[in-house]
Amino acid sequence: MGVDTSRSSADDNAEPRTGTEEPSLPADPGNGPRRGWRRWAMDTRPLRRPAYRRLWSSTIVTAVGSQLTAVAVPKQIYDITGSSAWVGYASFAGLLPLVVFALWGGAIADTVDRRKLLLVTNTGIAVTSLLFWIQAVTGLGSVAVLMVLLAVQQAFFGLNSPARQASIARLVPKEELAAANALGSTVMQTGLVAGPLLAGALIPVVGLAELYLIDAVALCATVWAVYRLPALPPLATATAAAGRAGLKGIAEGFRYISLNQVLLLSFLADIIAMVFGMPRALFPQLASQTYAPYGEGLALGLLFAAVPIGAVLGGLMSGTFSRARRHGLMVIVAVVAWGVAITGFGLSANLWVAVAFLAAAGVADMVSMVFRGAILLSAVTDELRGRMQGVFTVVVAGGPRLADVLHGTAGSALGARTAVAGGGLLVVVSMLVLAAAMPALRRYSATT
Repeated sequence: MGVDTSRSSADDNAEPRTGTEEPSLPADPGNGPRRGWRRWAMDTRPLRRPAYRRLWSSTIVTAVGSQLTAVAVPKQIYDITGSSAWVGYASFAGLLPLVVFALWGGAIADTVDRRKLLLVTNTGIAVTSLLFWIQAVTGLGSVAVLMVLLAVQQAFFGLNSPARQASIARLVPKEELAAANALGSTVMQTGLVAGPLLAGALIPVVGLAELYLIDAVALCATVWAVYRLPALPPLATATAAAGRAGLKGIAEGFRYISLNQVLLLSFLADIIAMVFGMPRALFPQLASQTYAPYGEGLALGLLFAAVPIGAVLGGLMSGTFSRARRHGLMVIVAVVAWGVAITGFGLSANLWVAVAFLAAAGVADMVSMVFRGAILLSAVTDELRGRMQGVFTVVVAGGPRLADVLHGTAGSALGARTAVAGGGLLVVVSMLVLAAAMPALRRYSATT
């Protein structure tokens, strides 16, 4: 699709739209040193760029709206079946489509105009939310239909996420990638807190079915924001890009990761942190046993909310770290800090101390997300960014699910607090060993 200048502001003239080589975005005239409180506050330089601002604004809508559906689906399944097991089965029903379509979607994102792909996939997600609403208001009461719709929704998300993330490097200059990732991650984490709270408040007032409808309507704003983005066609020639959206293209992506030590190590760092150190499967057990004197419901809610709240706080203070140049070292420090905080959480018998440790873990997780994302966007050429983001999506989605199995099993055998503290220590030891044995990550800088 050609560029529609009637939809663009004068500020868009410097933004990349077409071409066959990596664009060079103009430096922000406000890039001078920040003083006073601005040194601590979130770095908002990317929001001065209209195209990124539109993409980020659409994320605000989806971050909250998607959580309405994320709450409504398990609630409806539990209402139908009365079984938590079915809620778990539904979660796994969405995992395979997410993995398959994230990998395939990453390959597609490297061969087509990413703006068009975002339009198609966001529209698909909106239609799926509308279908969720229809089955709810008609009283269909079918778990099978819910699981199919969830699988379709996750497939569209898998196609959408790599294109969305890979587009960021075309909308902001390299020196602003960490700040852009901090802005996006903060919004997503805010959605993890605000969305469920809003859903809980709305269900008694408007009913469960209307949560789906609100999500579908909100997604219309997302589609409009994406429509107003500049064209984002492949930078490589059409001949070079041809045929990459199949298995061969996906295999090329994995081969690239295997040959790029820094990328591979950044993925391994996240796997270490999440698989060994994400204890969410033990939150119900801890709430009902260790923290029962504080009130099981209160404890459970605080445990689930603490990490996202910490991540949001980390994002709001991202001015303290988003301008750092040694991105690899920042990832290592963040993962070690995550492990230390999780260990402290496991050793805490006091609920408020435990919540403080989880919030600290959330701050560390935000730092890790920011710099792993920046490494991924800056260390990879544009023709591979979609596929790398597809793998990134699979790692981010799959790690916590593996952690659920590992921590659930260890918690039953060793006790919840022992399993949590042991997992945190494994994170610290494994990350330090990896950093010592493979120095490429700790030496990586945004200037290299």
